[in-house]
Amino acid sequence: MLAVVTLSQALRWWCVATLGRHWNTLVIVLPEAPLVRRGPYRWLHHPNYVAVVHTAWLTAIGFTLANALLLTVRIRIENSALGYA
Repeated sequence: MLAVVTLSQALRWWCVATLGRHWNTLVIVLPEAPLVRRGPYRWLHHPNYVAVVHTAWLTAIGFTLANALLLTVRIRIENSALGYA
């Protein structure tokens, strides 16, 4: 589990480092900024969400389902803001 948490945090910080000064918790589209396609974003549209890990199995199942429901709304908003169909 320690290895999973360590790798998860490494992925999360890779996302932050890749986005640099553009990283934040808000959904903001900068018309002049190109879509990020380097770092972990070359393989996944939302790699930071993959990095969210819960260690207790019951809590993990419950919160993963709840988080998935909430993220579907946020990802829909982000994709719409980025112009994905």
